[in-house]
Amino acid sequence: MPEDEEIVPKVEESAFPGKLLTSFDSIVGKVNTLPFFETKIVDDELNIVVVESRNIKKNPFLFYIIKFGKEKVSVTYSIAPDTSEDMRRLIVLKDLMSVLSIITADFAINQAEFMQNVDSAIDKVVSGLSQSYSSIFNKYDSLVSEYRELKKLNFELTSANRNLTIQAAQLSDTVKQLRAQLDALQIYSDEAIMVMIQDWIESHVNSIDINEFAKTYKMPPPRVEQVLDKMVSLGYIELKS
Repeated sequence: MPEDEEIVPKVEESAFPGKLLTSFDSIVGKVNTLPFFETKIVDDELNIVVVESRNIKKNPFLFYIIKFGKEKVSVTYSIAPDTSEDMRRLIVLKDLMSVLSIITADFAINQAEFMQNVDSAIDKVVSGLSQSYSSIFNKYDSLVSEYRELKKLNFELTSANRNLTIQAAQLSDTVKQLRAQLDALQIYSDEAIMVMIQDWIESHVNSIDINEFAKTYKMPPPRVEQVLDKMVSLGYIELKS
């Protein structure tokens, strides 16, 4: 990769029909109570922006933008290289569901289409797991059972218009458990470790103890050294003389 080439995440968007029941100002008043959310009304659209992480140059790296119109809602989100696109999509949909759960009186989404999309995202995450993960699922039969019940509840919500807040909380718990399993199996990508190293250096007076960093993030020191060498070669950091 050329030294001056910036690592850029992939960006995707999902949109769903719906209807604005009150006003954008009413939504802003409720969303502003949540941490890390920025809101902006532009013409006939309300944008809710969440920046989850930034790159070495302090530009947004992982982020999502929820856009409310009078007759639809969409979410645009970034996906880091070398990470699961399906898991990222499911996490963003979960966060969108959390926002929708606090503005049920202000915006009505097409629940049938939305929940079908969530269900499809869950299926893709599960089907994308390789056979090497089968032993984990054997140890967590209860989790699989809860997940199946959650899928059934998704369809019940579509047909019976169940309370969206309850459904969001149940799906959030399942996603957290699935995410915990995958985090235990997946290794960090080079780009992710670069961001972690940069944050560490900034909070430790422009220095890094490789062994301490490796112990904190549970990775082998040679892996940390490899990424540090890469950052030096790319010009992201400089060695002190």
